[in-house]
Amino acid sequence: MKVEIISTVAELTEVVRGLKKSGRTIGVVPTMGALHEGHLSLARASREDNDDTIATIFLNPAQFSPQEDLSRYPRTLEKDIERLADEGVGYVFAPSNEEVYPNDFTTSVTPPAVARRLEGEFRPAHFGGVVTVVLKLLNMTCADVAYFGQKDYQQGTVIRQMVRDLNVPTEVRVCPIIRDQDGLALSSRNVFLSTEQRAVALSLNKTLLHVEAQIKAGQRDGFEVVTEMRQMLIDSGVERIDYAMIANPDSLEMADPIVLPAVALIAAYVGETRLLDNRVFTEG
Repeated sequence: MKVEIISTVAELTEVVRGLKKSGRTIGVVPTMGALHEGHLSLARASREDNDDTIATIFLNPAQFSPQEDLSRYPRTLEKDIERLADEGVGYVFAPSNEEVYPNDFTTSVTPPAVARRLEGEFRPAHFGGVVTVVLKLLNMTCADVAYFGQKDYQQGTVIRQMVRDLNVPTEVRVCPIIRDQDGLALSSRNVFLSTEQRAVALSLNKTLLHVEAQIKAGQRDGFEVVTEMRQMLIDSGVERIDYAMIANPDSLEMADPIVLPAVALIAAYVGETRLLDNRVFTEG
């Protein structure tokens, strides 16, 4: 399938106007590029649910602080477009920084309270940049449904709340984590891991599976679970842990005692690479 590449908001507006006039439903898959199977699974979900799919590729500078790895983030635009075309995605919106943030751009969105925990503590400006660009993309695409991956669990929670609070007429769907055969959650940053570091990185999923086994066995002491999570990661060679906790899946407040449903979340560094992973636990 031939994919139409769109680089300006004006072009996108014309495309969306035509689709809406024809009564077609639109799914949007917002990405920062460097696509992997996780992103492609979102594209497939959108194609299954909607008449047309718009994938966006924009490496958003507003969600990176000065000391973070924006300059290192993989850039593979041509390959990304080929992979989206192979998946049957009809439209790719790949704007420049200036197109999204013109010189006179001064507006920003304040993220909801749930953004202040976890990522918000370690990356204070991050979610302000995320919700601002996501709101812009939802407005630009007039999407009926927007697709995000569960690996960035808090992001999905924050965007859902933003959409509810601001009455955005777009449904937010969070799709399951896609993992490699060894269990590592797919991430664009995995390319930075050496063979030895990848072995260490597997400890994130192993720790979450251990927590799952504990909960199935009846463990409900949140403090004890979190203490064991951190020790397992340290023993596996993880150099730095930003957080390892079990929380309420909506508020992301610490769950102690553990009441189901709950979510266990980890953010940790393996070498210089910051990795995220999580697992949701429900009754039964």
